[in-house]
Amino acid sequence: MTMRLTADQDLTAALARMLAATARPGQTILLDGPVGAGKTHFARAFIRARQGDAAEDVPSPTFTLVQTYDDPLGTEIWHADLYRLTDPSELDELGLEEALADAICLIEWPDRLDRLPGSAITLAIAPHADPDLRDIALIAPDGPRIAARAAFVAGAGWADARVLPLAGDASARRYFRLVGPQGSAVLMDDPSGACAPFVAMTEWLRGHGLGAPAILAQDQAAGLLLVEDLGDDLVARVLERDPAMAPAIYDRITDLLVDLHHHPVPGFVAPLDGPTLAEQVGLFAEWYPQAAGANGGEEIAPLIARLHADLAADVPPVLSLRDFHAENLIWRGDAPLGLIDYQDAVACHPAYDLVSALQDARRDVDPGVEAACIARYLAATAMDEARFRAAYALLGAQRNLRILGIFTRLCIRDGKPRYLDFMPRVWGYVRRNLAHPVLAPLADAVAALPAPDAAVIERIRDRCAR
Repeated sequence: MTMRLTADQDLTAALARMLAATARPGQTILLDGPVGAGKTHFARAFIRARQGDAAEDVPSPTFTLVQTYDDPLGTEIWHADLYRLTDPSELDELGLEEALADAICLIEWPDRLDRLPGSAITLAIAPHADPDLRDIALIAPDGPRIAARAAFVAGAGWADARVLPLAGDASARRYFRLVGPQGSAVLMDDPSGACAPFVAMTEWLRGHGLGAPAILAQDQAAGLLLVEDLGDDLVARVLERDPAMAPAIYDRITDLLVDLHHHPVPGFVAPLDGPTLAEQVGLFAEWYPQAAGANGGEEIAPLIARLHADLAADVPPVLSLRDFHAENLIWRGDAPLGLIDYQDAVACHPAYDLVSALQDARRDVDPGVEAACIARYLAATAMDEARFRAAYALLGAQRNLRILGIFTRLCIRDGKPRYLDFMPRVWGYVRRNLAHPVLAPLADAVAALPAPDAAVIERIRDRCAR
């Protein structure tokens, strides 16, 4: 896909840094354009962005033809200028042909090659009527998003920032850390249209003293936000380093929910009521039974709706951040817990976020910690204990069944099998919740389906989209 833009030196360098953030071994970038177009300027910004604090001087390889650089991110960078190449056979002596397979290669004057790498990215730079500008054509699979990110970052005053990819989630959103003279920030790229809900929820949370990041710049139409960097101490990582902190951290999580639930629900969030919960759990019946080699599951959604009406519908809804777990909470010592990934917030029963945090698909939570947090929440809110525990079990069952359906779909439809490893843990939560006596009809329906044991998981993995 070709993306065209007019760029000054700052935007050209920002585009280089954005490409450097996602470049991988074996990737080639062809730099086309006349003498003085800015090809080496682009290459210099790219290489220095990859090297970060270890950045070297990056001279033009006009006379040496090739310069190589160590890449702290795990590969080698080759910068070639083929202007003085007299015969393509000279490339054999340079070793460039072999480097194309494993290194990141930036090649100026690619027309000197006897053949072009099939999957190469092309950046064509041409003079503009204004001598301080260049016309750039970027030919890359994700060219429009790369260019949009670079233009947004440059327009926000972060053109000089190094760009580093951050771990994403199962959605189409992508996250990058910007590190520049003014500190660090996080770039959120969400082409799905969820920026407006994220901004609205951010303003509400910050207005109520909760730990959402400040928004530094935004282009909601483009799906781009620049937000405060809350740091790397995800609760999941802190607990991995120091498991003994679990009781104190989960107490803080519980107290955050108590505080959150004291505030009136904002009017812009959608309800997550019984019919909606039933509709969502339909993902389980749609994807899991057939993938596991069984039939059935259609009766689960109506049972969820009926049980919700009996056990939970009488409780006034509270704000739920929904994807509320250790991967989306940031430990900041005595400061409020940092919050991320809350654009899908809803209004639902108070037990929903508590069970989301305490029955985490990605990590084990000690049952003793879970029991203590439930008791802590009940003591702080004075809710009816028996009804709360029944609703907690129901919502835990619904949520975890839906997650099993999502994990199956991510593998079969989207080619993301890594989530299958979490299935036994999630199934354990389902069984624990269904042990509550009031959920006996739901327990019977689920018991008719096979558990995600090793054989079932391998069966699903074999159907993974490639």
